[in-house]
This record gives sequence, structure tokens and C-alpha cells, in this order.
Amino acid sequence: MGAKRKQHSGEFKAQVAMAARAGDKTLAELASEYGVHPTMISTWKQERVKNAKNLFERGNKKAADPQAVIDNL
Repeated sequence: MGAKRKQHSGEFKAQVAMAARAGDKTLAELASEYGVHPTMISTWKQERVKNAKNLFERGNKKAADPQAVIDNL
């Protein structure tokens, strides 16, 4: 039987995505440092950019559930 897949917290994903956006290290360096595949880092980085607009939206929308935001990351 295969190994179970790792499940990373939203906080971890956000931290890795922010490190990737900083551009101080290559994806390969970050992947080695955090122990994840470079493709995952790219995906998390794209999700962070895509969802960044939600941070600044105003209006009659109710506040987002923090756990839902984390799960979405």
C-alpha cells in the first residue's frame, strides 16, 4: 500500500508562498528547505496571488470564515 499524502496547514502554505514571491531563493532551493515539491510551491504562489484581491474587497459581504480561507489555500 502507498504512503499517505502529507497535508500542510494553510499557515505553512502561506509562508512558503510568501517566500516564493520574495524571490530571494529559487523554487528548487525552497523545495529543499521546506520539503515539498517545486510544483506545489508554484501552485500555492498562484493561489495566493489569485486570492489576494479578497483581502481588500469592501461591501456588504460578511467576513470570511478564517478556517475556510486557510482550507482554500
